[in-house]
Amino acid sequence: MNEILATNTLRALALDAICKAKEGHPGAPLGMASMAYVLWTKIMRYNPKNPAWIGRDRFVLSAGHGSMLQYAALHLTGYDLPLEQIKAFRQWGSSTAGHPEVGHTAGVETTTGPLGQGFANAVGMALGLHHLAARYNQPDLEIFNNVVYGICSDGDLQEGISHETASLAGHLGLGKLVMLYDDNNIQLDGPTEWAFSEDVTKRFESYGWQVLEITNGDTDFAGLEAAILNAKADPRPSLIRVKTTIGYGLPKAGLADVHGKAPSTDDVIFAKKQYGFTNLEPFYIDPDGAKPWQEAGAKGAALEAAWQNQFQVYADTFPVEHGEIVSIVENYATHISLEHMPKYETGKMVRTRNAGGDSINTLAKLEPRLIGGSADLSSSNMTTIKSEAAMTRDQLAAKNINFGVREFGMAGIANGMALIGLRPFVATFFTFSDYMKNAIRMAALMHQPVIFVFTHDSIGVGTDGPTHQPIEHLAALRAIPNLSVIRPADANETSVAWKTALEQQHKPTAIILSRQDLPVLESNANAQKGGYIAKDCEGTPDVILIATGSEVSLALTAQKALLEQNKKARVVSLLSWDIFSSQTTEYKESVLPNNIRARVAIEAGSSLGWERFVGLDGGTVTLDRYGASAPDAVVFEKLGFNVENVVKVVLETLGK
Repeated sequence: MNEILATNTLRALALDAICKAKEGHPGAPLGMASMAYVLWTKIMRYNPKNPAWIGRDRFVLSAGHGSMLQYAALHLTGYDLPLEQIKAFRQWGSSTAGHPEVGHTAGVETTTGPLGQGFANAVGMALGLHHLAARYNQPDLEIFNNVVYGICSDGDLQEGISHETASLAGHLGLGKLVMLYDDNNIQLDGPTEWAFSEDVTKRFESYGWQVLEITNGDTDFAGLEAAILNAKADPRPSLIRVKTTIGYGLPKAGLADVHGKAPSTDDVIFAKKQYGFTNLEPFYIDPDGAKPWQEAGAKGAALEAAWQNQFQVYADTFPVEHGEIVSIVENYATHISLEHMPKYETGKMVRTRNAGGDSINTLAKLEPRLIGGSADLSSSNMTTIKSEAAMTRDQLAAKNINFGVREFGMAGIANGMALIGLRPFVATFFTFSDYMKNAIRMAALMHQPVIFVFTHDSIGVGTDGPTHQPIEHLAALRAIPNLSVIRPADANETSVAWKTALEQQHKPTAIILSRQDLPVLESNANAQKGGYIAKDCEGTPDVILIATGSEVSLALTAQKALLEQNKKARVVSLLSWDIFSSQTTEYKESVLPNNIRARVAIEAGSSLGWERFVGLDGGTVTLDRYGASAPDAVVFEKLGFNVENVVKVVLETLGK
């Protein structure tokens, strides 16, 4: 009886919050409540007084629209989430946002809501924990014995990213992953059968998962506990199909109406009576119903203390490894001297993707947290750590991950690995960043320092044609708040880009690299400021040429041609708009003086956004059409990326 009362206590609290907010999703919290009760009171290891405890299990609510389930559990178990915050659900400034947000609410491990991405993050967390366990656990000293538990919905499993990541999780045998599937046969528009008829069990079994089923997920607490313990003990990832009733207790329970429509006061009273409560006041918490949650939360301090004792033995026995573990979980800042980065001789021809590979291999020796891979393109992205093996289910300590052709899933997994404390990089061709876009956005929203490596950065891809030639992609990534975008002009700038990316602690970085050879320019320490004068003229410039990537060398050649026409040009390499924009006003003025209004931007991509730097009086040599299939030199020439056209645009700009 206590189990039913405790579960209904969570349900009532979730209902009151959603009713008061007059919006939210009551269906999921009410249907998933039994799962939450078993996980939080009988299974998971956590300490509400120290949500960052290294030894904790992780909980991921992939169905983030059911956020009140998580908030209610956090409140009842004693996290820093007082009842006032529950009452302020979905309001400005509260800790209880519409969807869970990591860093915003104590106890929330990842930001969820875009369906499928929580599932992917959970896979990434499990992969990260397996990797750390394989690297650091010692006989009788298992520092990383954590498990990732998650709850997902029909919508999560319909999203393609869940297919991508579940496949890789099964391939790698990620047994630290236990996902409970809220199998309620209903979604927002109506029955799942309208759009969803696959055999989920066979699908996950084909991936290499263990699949278990609970036929009465509303009240079968013993069955749920046994299934979760079974899953935890199995070396495979596990999916537990839990048959539930959406909106359990509401007048329209089991119907699509309860998915996303806030209940009325009468609906809440009806449900509370169904649950057996006599005190129907809003936000009344039955003391007997709260007790199991509180007792479970109170056990956390003892669990952590026992673990900390073991960790101290580990520190005494393995001090180097202990230091690395602490740096991982504390997200210590990385400081890399540019002197330690690869350097290249001026005039040498180097593809920046190759230079990126040099940086990765240099940094892998300096930063033990660095780990990553490519979407089946490592030999083309140049992202292999040469001193490391490829990760397999039998070699999870390795740092080269073969993600396969799963770009979106790869990015979602990287976000999960970053949340564990690793420093992941993931790579593909730049045009395929579109597949990854929402996961890149989520990395930025969560302030996770994932490094996204995009090679084959422009029409320089050449004969592969317009399907593989990025046009609008730089503009799209630059529009994402809290994402740093760096497009180096040469190999030395690539070293700067990688140093900068690895030193970031609270934002992701996209590094955009060329397939074709580019001449190495004269080194300039100010490249670290995102923009600098690559080559100046004598006296006051008539025009400023602003370029990025491969077009900087074109601007330098055009500078000479302009001088022959008695036009003095300054060439600025603007490798990162966001980093340059963060510099002091004095520095920005020294590079782009306000009184020099004749400016021409040169970039083999969309013109969108360049008005910020060239103003109303400036011009652009950019590309607002798709490319073509031909050798790269021909494509550049035909599309106007040549000295003659740059000079023409400059003269037109000066004539305005």
